[in-house]
Amino acid sequence: MPESSFERSSKRVLDPIDRVSEVLFGLIMVLTFTGSLSVAEAGRESIRTMLIGALGCNLAWGIIDGVFYLMGCLAEKGRGLLALHAVRKTIDPQQARRLIAATLPPVIASILQPAERETMHERLKQLPEPPERARLHMDDWLGAIGVFLLVFFSTFPVVIPFIFMRNAGPALRVSNVVAIAMLFLMGYALGRMTGRHRWLVGISMVILGSILVGMTIALGG
Repeated sequence: MPESSFERSSKRVLDPIDRVSEVLFGLIMVLTFTGSLSVAEAGRESIRTMLIGALGCNLAWGIIDGVFYLMGCLAEKGRGLLALHAVRKTIDPQQARRLIAATLPPVIASILQPAERETMHERLKQLPEPPERARLHMDDWLGAIGVFLLVFFSTFPVVIPFIFMRNAGPALRVSNVVAIAMLFLMGYALGRMTGRHRWLVGISMVILGSILVGMTIALGG
């Protein structure tokens, strides 16, 4: 059976602000591993342990974030179906208008006239009978995979120096430069998407990320 319009999720797999936030979280997480590495005492075994820990942690978080994405899709579809069933079943026009307004963004709901809401009510009643329960579809699963891949692979640029450079000191310096550049770029992108000063947000993100990493390491994270 083809997927109906009210079963589709409006969640965007790569919603810019959400995905930038996920990359920032992944960066901070992997930096807690690389930042705790002692260059003076680091041997190949300790570097290997650090790499396994960093990648394993972000692998786990990528899976968790993908599951949360699926839960969000299911919850969003469930709310939509409950609202649709309620609107279709009510015989009180005022109640129907209130239910429709509650599902719309406040700005949109505020400009709709009662007659327009009534028209929406009538059109909703003419739709085919919706399913009783929300279901996940292929797009939702593909979205979860996309979220997992983004979270997991966003950490690779930071750990690549440790894979290809034998000396821990230079590898750590290159890794830190890469991490700082990525933090700045994520902050710059966030500033552009939120209408803030891009360079200021980029620099602030580097400072904030460094503080969070330091706090996490100090607290034993």
